Amino acid sequence: MRDAEEFDAFYSASAQRVLGHLYAMIGSRAEAEDAVAEAYARAWDRWASVRDCDSPEAWVRSVAYRVAVSAWRKAVNRLSAHRRHLTEQHVEGVTVDHVAVVAALRRIPDEQRRVVVLHHLVGLSVAEIAAETGANANTVKTRLARGRRALAAHLVDEEYEITGGGRNHGV
Repeated sequence: MRDAEEFDAFYSASAQRVLGHLYAMIGSRAEAEDAVAEAYARAWDRWASVRDCDSPEAWVRSVAYRVAVSAWRKAVNRLSAHRRHLTEQHVEGVTVDHVAVVAALRRIPDEQRRVVVLHHLVGLSVAEIAAETGANANTVKTRLARGRRALAAHLVDEEYEITGGGRNHGV
């Protein structure tokens, strides 16, 4: 009974945060929800060992990410169609900045997106990201630097598209 109560407390404290992180990494809330549900089911099956990890939440987040990547490999064409549909969808209560960041995140390479999300949204250090992703710290730093540059370029492009900004607008 103690295991169930402990797992329920862990789930309650971390599920929404893990869902938010994974959603930012993969760009699809529905697929993030499916992957997170599967990861928590696997965590429950292995709770005796997962609870003893340095970070059970990082374990769940990593499993959820791998589940999502596996699903991508099985359904590349379906995912592309789904993403096209999502970019045309209007979401109530979301700021223009939020939409621009999510759209820009979708436009950068997966590994760069993952480290940017883990660093800036999850708040992990370079060493923690390296441990979670299995990459060395220098690789993480490189992906983070390139991801920031790519993200910034897409955000600048988005700003010009939204506001009609630019140098030659007769101001």
